[in-house]
Amino acid sequence: MALRKLKPVTPSTRFYSISTFEEITKSKPEKSLLAPLKKSGGRNNLGRVTSRHRGGGHKRRYRVIDFKRKREDEAKVVAVEYDPNRSARIALIQYTDGEKSYILSPDGMKVGETVKSGNDAEIKTGNTLPINLIPVGTFLHNIEMKPGKGAQLARSAGTSAQLISKDEKYCQVKLPSGEVRMIRGECKATIGVVSNIDHENISLGKAGRSRWLGRRPHVRGVAMNPVDHPMGGGEGKTSGGGHPVSPWGLPAKGYKTRKKKKISNKFIVKKRK
Repeated sequence: MALRKLKPVTPSTRFYSISTFEEITKSKPEKSLLAPLKKSGGRNNLGRVTSRHRGGGHKRRYRVIDFKRKREDEAKVVAVEYDPNRSARIALIQYTDGEKSYILSPDGMKVGETVKSGNDAEIKTGNTLPINLIPVGTFLHNIEMKPGKGAQLARSAGTSAQLISKDEKYCQVKLPSGEVRMIRGECKATIGVVSNIDHENISLGKAGRSRWLGRRPHVRGVAMNPVDHPMGGGEGKTSGGGHPVSPWGLPAKGYKTRKKKKISNKFIVKKRK
């Protein structure tokens, strides 16, 4: 999972780095596990932009990932593949009856290994168990927040959470952000760290590569006119004159947007900051 730096033959390749993809063993995805993926361009069902700076990008097909891991029999790792929809690699596993599914590939997973889910699974990288059956101090990923809902936490490349303590009903888990959170013991989690650890060190190198990913240009507020942004306008370049704000006047850089009376606040033992 190393990075390859390009020679500075052109201005765009001067800072360009790319993954070596050496861990990938299969180039074409499993057809039965593909689904269509429609682009929204950041627009909702009314056609209004709700998420700015999105649009374009390469055409993709969604890989159906098994985030629930309900099957409790053993499966063999058939291949490790690239997924254009996420930063981590995915592993194609096959059960004894021939059924195939995709899971998030943990770091160090090799073809030919076996993985298992359930109460009787051993403490081994790639295996999925209820959190209350995992030893304290173990690094986890792909963690459920509600039993049976499917994994929601620690799913991106190189991330992991650590099991800190266990109680009768709840377990305390330290998340990648530093937040310590109580999660029900019945919730499932997978052992290990998510693959593609070097993803955070990739340098896109040119603006066009952001466009391939579907990211459109992000314009600074101070570069706009007063009609477009509260920080716009002024003779010459100005840094706003006041505290930085969003286009709708909400304070940026440090303003907490989490609701103070959010119901799930009671599960947070230690905040991320």
